[in-house]
Amino acid sequence: MSKPLWRPSPERVAVSRMDAFRRFVNQRHALALADYAALHQWSVSAVADFWQAVAEFFAVDFSTPPQRVLDNADAMPGAQWFAGAELNFAAHLLRRRDDHPALVAISEDGQREQLSYAELAARVAGLQQHLLALGVQPGDRVAALMPNTWQTVVGMLAAASIGAVWSSCSPDFGVQGVVDRFGQIEPRVLIACSGYRYAGKQLDISSKLAEILPQLAGLQQLIVVPYGGVQPCLAEFASVVSTVHWDHVSQPAGSPAFTALPFAQPLYILYSSGTTGVPKCIVHGAGGTLLQHLKEHGLHTDLGSEDVLFYFTTCGWMMWNWLVSGLALGATLVLYDGSPFEPASRPLKNVGEAASARQKQAKKRSLHGVNEHSEPVFNAAKATEVGFQRPAAERLIDLIDAENISVFGTSAKYLAALEKAGVEPNRSHQLSRLKAVLSTGSPLAHEGFDYVYRGFKPDLCLSSISGGTDIVSCFALGNPTAPVWRGELQCKGLGMAVEVWGDEGQRFSEGKGELVCSKPFPSMPLGFWKDEDGSRFRAAYFERFPGVWAHGDYAEETPHGGLIIHGRSDAVLNPGGVRIGTAEIYRQVEKVEAVLESLAIGQQWQGDVRVVLFVRLRDGVTLDAALEAEIRQVIRANATPRHVPAKIIAVTDIPRTRSGKIVELAVRNVVHGLPVKNTDALANPEALALFRDLPGLQ
Repeated sequence: MSKPLWRPSPERVAVSRMDAFRRFVNQRHALALADYAALHQWSVSAVADFWQAVAEFFAVDFSTPPQRVLDNADAMPGAQWFAGAELNFAAHLLRRRDDHPALVAISEDGQREQLSYAELAARVAGLQQHLLALGVQPGDRVAALMPNTWQTVVGMLAAASIGAVWSSCSPDFGVQGVVDRFGQIEPRVLIACSGYRYAGKQLDISSKLAEILPQLAGLQQLIVVPYGGVQPCLAEFASVVSTVHWDHVSQPAGSPAFTALPFAQPLYILYSSGTTGVPKCIVHGAGGTLLQHLKEHGLHTDLGSEDVLFYFTTCGWMMWNWLVSGLALGATLVLYDGSPFEPASRPLKNVGEAASARQKQAKKRSLHGVNEHSEPVFNAAKATEVGFQRPAAERLIDLIDAENISVFGTSAKYLAALEKAGVEPNRSHQLSRLKAVLSTGSPLAHEGFDYVYRGFKPDLCLSSISGGTDIVSCFALGNPTAPVWRGELQCKGLGMAVEVWGDEGQRFSEGKGELVCSKPFPSMPLGFWKDEDGSRFRAAYFERFPGVWAHGDYAEETPHGGLIIHGRSDAVLNPGGVRIGTAEIYRQVEKVEAVLESLAIGQQWQGDVRVVLFVRLRDGVTLDAALEAEIRQVIRANATPRHVPAKIIAVTDIPRTRSGKIVELAVRNVVHGLPVKNTDALANPEALALFRDLPGLQ
């Protein structure tokens, strides 16, 4: 494509915080950096000066100033950031103390709760006092088995305020999944909900908790949060561990105190997916996480104190940790708990019905007003009178208007689901304050970019972002001062020396290879829990290219300074010795209306590797010869003959992690008769059985 999909106006660039930061750097260091490319180049060549500038620009409050910004700058791992400095992570997220909304928590059943910044601080103070009374100290672990609601945020901030280490899982995790995680870190306090709702169901987790508690060595107290319409019975847990009701320990109590802690004080423990074994416990430091998130929210997302930020996530995904840091910019966070497709409407059964639904919606233009773009705007009240039923997929879109969301974050899969369902938000919603859409979890297909600009609004910054649990942040993400090009992540993050390397360690300016980061950055993990000599940590990220972070993504740089992610390196297909990223195939298959989603693996076959494509089809659609031919033709015409699968097989479900990522490696193992060591890490482990002993693969 010769033209970008979106280009910010000069006025929008001029008022962006990214451009203000560029001018700040120019003035502070007597430079003349003209644009983002120059700013990024400076940020990775003058690494210490850059991160010092971030700290100054966002007025990071060091209770003890750093002696030096960076020691051992050439060591990775081993670089040390802001030596001697002390700060408190929670203090920065609670700098605002007025009546401005801090958190808006919305549950699947429509219940809405709101806390101002002043109320949030008071709640944190109440729980903080209780934790201190228990004797919780810096370094102790506080864990949560909680939904995405305001109580979870209060728990994290209270723990961080005294230097305890926070770790969370969502309540849909199975018993073994929770024990595999929390059992390793031995929390002193566990905060758990009594139940939760999902897809219209009320789920009591009492029996699950009863199994988990005896397996958590060192647990001092369980705090039970009444939730999901389930009233807790504390007595059933009291025989195992001291148990208290949330309301008794979290009453508002003035202002919290904040313990001054080292820059590298452990803040979070996050977990690898665990599909190949017991999850790795990844320890993140407070100072590095704070600086990285201030940079990503404030500069790359252009988040400010009047913005409303939403990300569809659970507390078991690193995007929850990322979302919560929006408080440091004084923004309002919208938390949603439940299914994005609830309450359910009548599903679209097939392609024809989807098209028919779109036609019917077009015919109901009498139900719409007109927005500033002369596009129809859905009149919900009048539509209800005549019995019009909106698709369930619009549930999260409703929040954009209802809560005046300006930055809307979701997954590439959700955007694809909207498109497949025929949802056109700009025909049913105002979207008046929406200025940015963020997408992560998997690569956003080129057609997904087209859909957002066609179906949402033409004037917004679409940021496909990529990083991960490993760094609790991003390597590549958005840029409010730069154009959006179809299929590309806009830019490498400031301060992140992101490159694409070949197998021999040579840098590629074009072509596909391994995504690496060649210089240290402050949000690099402190290490893995109980990995005293660091050997497991080094093996995970530095074994392939010593002294260089290898992230495990298969990527390429673009002429515009952006990146394209083609999938995970360990899932790359290799038929006839040609490397193919799985995302290259998925992008083409998504064009086929009959296919809802797909998964590709490389199967060992007759001394080589053949590509096998599994497809989940719309209800009522059969994988016949004509559909197979259509899928192959679309792939061949838009990719290469090498991308065309040798086998196409229909399945009724595709296994994925609880954060929505499909698990190619687990399926590949099943197809080859190898064990999958930890199926409890999957949201739908039963789906793996669909791939065992399939006809045609033997």
